[in-house]
This record gives sequence, C-alpha cells and structure tokens, in this order.
Amino acid sequence: MDKKRFYITTPIYYPSDKLHIGHAYCTVATDVMARYKRLAGYDVMFLTGTDEHGQKIEDRAREEGVTPQQFVDNIVTGPNGILDLWKLMNISYDRFIRTTDGYHVSAIQKIFKKMYENGDIYKGAYKGKYCKPCESFWTESQLKDGKCPDCGREVVNAEEEAYFFRASKYADRVRELLLNTNFLEPRSRVNEMVNNFIDCEGGLQDLCVSRTSFTWGVPVDFDPGHVVYVWLDALFNYMTALGYQNDQYCDLDKFWPADVHFVGKEIVRFHAIYWPAFLMSMGLPLPKKVYGHGWLNFNGDKMSKSKGNVVDPGILAERYGVDALRFFVLRTFPFGSDGNFTNELLIQTINTDLANDLGNMVSRTTAMAEKYFEGGKLPAARQEADPDANLQDMVRGLRGRYEEQMEKFQFQNALDEVFKTIQRANKYIDETAPWALAKDMPANGARLAAVLYNLLETVRICTVLLTPFMPESCGKIFEQTGADAGLRTWDSAAQWGLLPAEVQVRKGEVLFPRIDMAKELEELEKAAEEARKSALPAVELEPQATESVDFDTFCKSDFRAVKVKDCQRVKKSDKLLRFTLDDGTGTDRQILSGIAKWYQPEDLIGKTLVAIVNLPPRKMMGLASQGMLISAVHKEKGEECLHLIIVDDVIPAGAKLC
Repeated sequence: MDKKRFYITTPIYYPSDKLHIGHAYCTVATDVMARYKRLAGYDVMFLTGTDEHGQKIEDRAREEGVTPQQFVDNIVTGPNGILDLWKLMNISYDRFIRTTDGYHVSAIQKIFKKMYENGDIYKGAYKGKYCKPCESFWTESQLKDGKCPDCGREVVNAEEEAYFFRASKYADRVRELLLNTNFLEPRSRVNEMVNNFIDCEGGLQDLCVSRTSFTWGVPVDFDPGHVVYVWLDALFNYMTALGYQNDQYCDLDKFWPADVHFVGKEIVRFHAIYWPAFLMSMGLPLPKKVYGHGWLNFNGDKMSKSKGNVVDPGILAERYGVDALRFFVLRTFPFGSDGNFTNELLIQTINTDLANDLGNMVSRTTAMAEKYFEGGKLPAARQEADPDANLQDMVRGLRGRYEEQMEKFQFQNALDEVFKTIQRANKYIDETAPWALAKDMPANGARLAAVLYNLLETVRICTVLLTPFMPESCGKIFEQTGADAGLRTWDSAAQWGLLPAEVQVRKGEVLFPRIDMAKELEELEKAAEEARKSALPAVELEPQATESVDFDTFCKSDFRAVKVKDCQRVKKSDKLLRFTLDDGTGTDRQILSGIAKWYQPEDLIGKTLVAIVNLPPRKMMGLASQGMLISAVHKEKGEECLHLIIVDDVIPAGAKLC
C-alpha cells in the first residue's frame, strides 16, 4: 500500500549576504514538520530554495562589480552561503530550487504566455509607489506614514510600461476562499488580507507582472524588453519544482496540491491573495493551506542588517550546538505570533529545559543504572508499585496529545506536552528515591529495577517525539539508554513497555551542560563585537592634508543644506548623476556629481544633502553644474568609494552649515 503523502514548503529566500536566525526560523519549523511527518510514516516532499531575480539583485551585483548570476551564485553556493546555513542547521530538504535554474525559467515563460492568452494578462503602464527591498507595488492609500507598510522603508515613484494580471477578476473567489475555508491560518491573518486588500477602497487592484526598468529576470519571450515580475516568477516554484511545465521532475501528480506553505507574515499577501488567483487563472488546484508565522524580533524590532541587530546562527550553533538552537526557536515562541529573541532567553531555555529537565533525567537515570547494576544492565525481575501507574498513564497518552498539537503546527504546545512528562518523571525520581532503595540490595533489586525501567521507557518515548526537533541529540540519548532502531519509531512511541526487560544503558557525555549566564552573556558580547569588526571592509583613508588653510579662507566656502527634488543619470556618462535641488532660494539649482557607480538615482530623491553653492559654474557633458555636493571618500579593496553626506531631513533647504 502506498504511503500517505505530504508536501511542505518554505518560501524561497532572497540571497542576502547576511543570514540571521530569523531566516532560519521558518526553515527549521518546516524541517521539524517534515521530519515529524516522515516519522509518522508519510512520503514527504520538503522544498526550499532561493528567489534570485529582481531589481535589488541587479543593483547589488552592479555595486559589487559582478554579474547578477555571479552575485547570487556566491551567496547561495559560496562559503557561509545559504546552502551552508541549511547544512549547519541540519535542514533535511528533499529538493532545492533556484529561480535561475533553466527548467524553471522556461516553465515561467510558458505560464506567463498561457495567462496572457487566457486574457488574464494585459499590457498597460504602471505609475505608482514601489518598494525595492520588498519588490512590492503599493497605492498611495496603502502606504504607512508614506513608507512601505511591510518593511517601513522609503518607496520610490515608479512609472514604466508593464503587463498586468487581472487580479480583480478573481477578487470574489479569493475572498470566499479566505473567509469560508481554512486556507489561511492563523485565522487572525484573514481579516487583515480581506480588509486591507480586497474590501478596501477601490477593491483588489490588478497586479503589475512585468518590468521594463531592469533586465535581471525571466524574459517575456514574446515581448523583448519585459521581464516577469519577481513574485509571479517566485510563487510558481512550488509547482515547477515538481515538474509543472517542464520535464526536469515528474512528481506533480504525486505531491500537488501542497499540504502547506509556511511563510513569514510579511509575504502572506502574495501567498494568500495573488497565488490562488494565479492558480485559478491557470485552472490549477489550490494548495490546501498557507500558514503565516510571525517574526523573530530582537529587542522588539525586526531583525535587519540595515538596523545592525541581526543574530548570527553560526555563532550560536558553535557555542550551544545546533539542536539546542533548533529547540529554542520552537520551544520559546508560538509559531503563529512574533517572538522577541534575547540571549538571556536562549540561555535560560537551554538551562531550564535541556540541562535541568531532559539532560538531568537522562544523566541521573543512566548513572544510577550503571552504579546499582553491574554493567548498567537491569535484571529481568521487576516489582511495580502504586507511584508507577500515574507516570505510565501519562506517558501512554503522550503521543496522542503531541500529535494533536503538531497537526495544528503548534510546535510550542507539542513540546510542552513532552516536557510536562519529563518534569513528571523527574518528580517520580524524588518520589521513589532510587538511592534509598539501593541501600538495601539485593532485597530491593526488583523494585529498583522497576523504577529505573519506568524512567528509561519514559525517556525512550519522549526522545522519539523530540527527534524531529533535535535529531542528533536524540540519537545520542537512544544510544545511552539502550533503545535500538526498532524502538525509535512512531508506532513504538504509542506503546509502553517495549524496552527489553534486561535493557543495558551506556552512560555517555553530558548532552546539555549548564551555562553560567553572566559569564556567557559577556562572552557573547565579545563574540558579537568581533563578528561586527570582521564584517567591516578593509578601509584605506586618504592622508590628511599638511598644508594649512587660514580661517577666513575657509569661511568663504558657503555650505548649504539642499533637498533632492529629482535625480537622473546623464546620458552617455557612466559616472555622472544630474541633481535638481531645492537650495532655499526658490529657484532650482542643478549640480552634476560623479557618483553614479555608488547610487541609484531614485534612492536619492527626497534626501537632504550638503553642497558648496558659491563655486563658479562649470560645464560637464554639456550641462551646467552650479556647485559641488559633499561626499566622504575612502578605498575598499583598493577601489575608491564615495558616500554622499546625507543629513537629517528636519534641516530646511538652504540652511547654512557652519
């Protein structure tokens, strides 16, 4: 008989050059779910990968002086890249897709063309707000304080020829899907999607699905100059990775529709609204569920490289072990809600749950078995007593309680059931006092054997259920407590008394050493500071001038705050940007600056800069430049780098700097 099938996905990740524990959170949860389903006898497909197209990739590659393909290759497959992080975190994915894979690219071209031929994609012109980091289009009313409602960063005006997807055509069907099924969970996400994007003023807007302002994307093969919008490209990975519209794989009939997409709450909109609309357009079955989990925050703020608050999983895994880190993120935070990461909370969780509860129970039980019975081998004769029944009944029902929570993706609650049992077992040790029984041997031998057997059997069943969370550590516990491969299965976790009567233990290393909180926090701060320093580029500064300038001469330079009204590239120049500036006089000032290598024009609009405004005008590429913008200059890896001096926006245009 065929096994039951289970298909689970993480979102495919943007290739970031600074991966943090927040990136690992969703993937660890997905891995735990996949391992749980495999343990329960399912044929599992676990997909992850990387989303490698888009304007921000093209821009980053240009800044690095490499091609976009070289840029993403280095971050995905290079040292300390995404594949290395997943290996470090013991992620057991079955398939890894990159949106630059040839089979995916050709499949997306076929999908785009079919949607166009269906009449669901049409040509038009986009004019509105665009968030480059999120690759998201927004209307003015959707902005929050004039900024991207997802990431809180600046948006830019965008205007270009584009193709649009008729999302509005599917608004009623998507609304019905969200409100009257369990397609989207947690339920709290549903009203947010419906109220903000479907039942909002103007209704569900048609979605821009091609771009012409950059080239790094899947080409629209019937209209050169257009590339497919990154979200249409990215979402269909869940099917192309199974073989949809390609012959690279042939698992579509076996695994589609997906059982669940795990996604961060910031991309629920794309998965819960546009993804089902795309599939409806193609006449394809919808996934069974989208589950939008919360963020791991740091001191109450979302982790972000730009904010300097990222937490390096490599450092944490090296210090505490991968299993402890995997356990922590799912034990401590409810999966559907935000969680606030702190080093104190991590250490406290390791000390309380892993060192004091689980580690202590395993260590005490195996140590007593070796001490009181020769070679750590229990005798076959056992004498049960009243205190045993309560523990045994609790353990017998554990798998059912655990399974109920895992099926709802409530990892924290599932672990809570296991650790209630472990805490009860530790209390059982105090109730039965094996050390007191050992004082009258061999008379108490059968009773002592029963006590230790009950503890070992409790450890066995709890360890089976902890295996998806801590696979390596659980393997070591099985070795120490004498549970062979046949006693590590899902079925065996529902049956009490499967350990051999004469089980033999092998006391091993301390699996979870207790951590000195104060000392460790100090060490972590040192490690974080060293990591910050090592991440800084080697900087070569210009030597300071030796020639003195008298104060009166210096004062003749008129430094003013200027606000950027517009910024454009200068035609036929790869160095110059042309700024239109408000200098407070009421007349626009034009300044040309050779910083095109380091800045995108649209990123500078609205910024407040510093300029010398009393320099004589000069012509550059036939255009007049009326002053000079002030930049800082240094060298990185032998190459010159310029950074515009950007000042606080509260400084008014024309304010004199002194």
